[in-house]
Amino acid sequence: QVHLVESGGGLVQAGGSLRLSCAASGGTFSSYAMGWFRQAPGKDREFVASIGGYIGGTHYADSVKGRFAIAGDNAKNTLYLQMNSLKPEDTAVYYCAAVVAVGVRVRATDYAYWGQGTQVTVSS
Repeated sequence: QVHLVESGGGLVQAGGSLRLSCAASGGTFSSYAMGWFRQAPGKDREFVASIGGYIGGTHYADSVKGRFAIAGDNAKNTLYLQMNSLKPEDTAVYYCAAVVAVGVRVRATDYAYWGQGTQVTVSS
């Protein structure tokens, strides 16, 4: 069983930056594929970024490629999402997710464990 707790959300102006963190407890962190998803009001949850279990590697949604960076710290059992050049359309609740898997995972249905989410609001 893995417990995930996100932090780092908040209110930022367009063009600004935020770094989200996801602290994981339980399991072996390096064996998990980890992902960030987001859900805006009235919209479906969408994939943002993933970092692969065991072999690493990263994958990003086209909408955030070049602006966001996902990284994991095995020593701290913590996943990060550095978000730069934020846009109002990035406003959403951001969730981190985990599943024991080799490589990245991009579908929400692939993930077994979810955090409670953290709100990111980007003002124009």
